[in-house]
Amino acid sequence: MYRLSDDLAVIQTVDFFPPIVDDPYSFGEIAVANALSDVYAMGGRPVLGLNIVGFPRLLSKDILVSILQGGASKAREAGVLVAGGHTVDDAEPKYGMAVTGIVKPGMQVANSTIRPGDVLVLTKPIGTGIITTAGKHGTVAADVLEGAIRTMAQLNHAASDAMVEVGVSACTDVTGFGLVGHLLGMLEASDARATLHMERVPLLDGARKLVDQGVAPGGTRRNLESANRRVLWDQSVDEPSKLLLCDAQTSGGLLISVPETRLDALLTALRSGGVEIAEVVGEVHSDGAPGDVRLNVVA
Repeated sequence: MYRLSDDLAVIQTVDFFPPIVDDPYSFGEIAVANALSDVYAMGGRPVLGLNIVGFPRLLSKDILVSILQGGASKAREAGVLVAGGHTVDDAEPKYGMAVTGIVKPGMQVANSTIRPGDVLVLTKPIGTGIITTAGKHGTVAADVLEGAIRTMAQLNHAASDAMVEVGVSACTDVTGFGLVGHLLGMLEASDARATLHMERVPLLDGARKLVDQGVAPGGTRRNLESANRRVLWDQSVDEPSKLLLCDAQTSGGLLISVPETRLDALLTALRSGGVEIAEVVGEVHSDGAPGDVRLNVVA
């Protein structure tokens, strides 16, 4: 974030990645929704985007056109002007966007200001990494994959508006480091500790069945390896549940830390804004002793 004046600051962010679904149009939508999420997580409004494209010369340009059309559609939905971009010849397709957002200084939401007594609210179900991995191998039901695609393509705009309206302590969007990884980052930056309740975490339809069958991307397994060194797992939390909580997400929801006194107002604002998922998944504790584990996970 860069302050231009007392009333205006810009937020600058960028994200791009290879296709995670087969349909080019859907891939474009997801990539742009994902790129916009950092601005929404900071309580800002995205206004300008630049396409970033890597594309093989040998592939049909119709595929690229469809990707860009999907991205442009999602940008229009967000009120973002796509002002151009840059393409390079690449062995593997890649697409994303550099995004400029705006926010009033002092109104931004940080990811490092969790406070003891806060509760944690999640605004999208998790499991996209597991489901899209199964999709790459053709081992997932069409309706399960479609549900994940629909969730990834949803903007976090309404959730962001709700949290700014109510006033919250902190927020992050849940992406590649998984729910546990991003929560750990917030807790460590805030010098806070929390408990996460597995049974309260919303899951995408089909995600639990797939992880029980051993489906999980490499990034998810690496996330779990990292989390195992920093998380106190209750004995009732089994290995598939740990993988779900560490699943590498694409275009996940917002994880919001809100004072308990404002929880009802936040949930009301989220639902009034059309946010389908708004689950209380944990709570933040009073500061512990130096060296205490940051995160406890219980069933």
